Amino acid sequence: MTEAAIAVNELSVRFGLATAVDNVSFSVASGESFGLVGESGSGKTTVLRVLAGLIGHWTGRAQVGGHALGAKRPKALARVVQLVFQDPYASLHPLHTVDRVLSEVATIHGLANAQKRIVGTLQAVGLGPEFRFRFPHQLSGGQRQRVAIARALILEPSILLLDEPTSALDVSVQAEILNLLRRLRAERGLTLLLVSHNLAVVANLCDRVAVMRLGRLVEQADVERLRTSTPEHAYTRQLLAASRGYDRAAAEIEEQASPA
Repeated sequence: MTEAAIAVNELSVRFGLATAVDNVSFSVASGESFGLVGESGSGKTTVLRVLAGLIGHWTGRAQVGGHALGAKRPKALARVVQLVFQDPYASLHPLHTVDRVLSEVATIHGLANAQKRIVGTLQAVGLGPEFRFRFPHQLSGGQRQRVAIARALILEPSILLLDEPTSALDVSVQAEILNLLRRLRAERGLTLLLVSHNLAVVANLCDRVAVMRLGRLVEQADVERLRTSTPEHAYTRQLLAASRGYDRAAAEIEEQASPA
């Protein structure tokens, strides 16, 4: 049996009186690409932030790359897992060149051969050396997201957490970024955990998917099964219909026919 790179057991997160994540459990095998899908407010990004060590107040158990998570983020976790944020326009400092963005990571973590790593990492995401000294405003949205992925990769993690990495991009550029992530996974043996509201995007990249609604995990399935058979839960069927073109009448029938 393949060792789990990510294991989440009975994870719950509350913000004040609101429950953002309610008793969620799932695991991701080493080298697997796994998707968490759901609408805004479903709790999927909160799960991702717990796994990245950005939220400390939660209950349950979570393990990432052999590290058991607690209230404080283990220092060694950064070398194992990195998070790629949703918006490439907001995640890069507007006054820092690409070289400075990547150099800061190398300096903070004391990486040897920093310059060689920077050039090699940029090449890995499809950007040549001419991009090193450009500012974010000189880059397209797709190029900015490639820089954000390079920033995550420079530490050579084994796990990438991807928070809606294509949602701010045009459709054609989305396909390029998904193809890049697929290639990087194959070349580096990466484990990917992708969060998205778009089931079509998840199905494009992932082997398995977990569907979240109102903080709860309502269904897990192989992507291939979703393509060839009817999902068990009405909400998953609605997401699948939305990815093909939303049919309001059909969605209302599904909602009425299924239990909450």
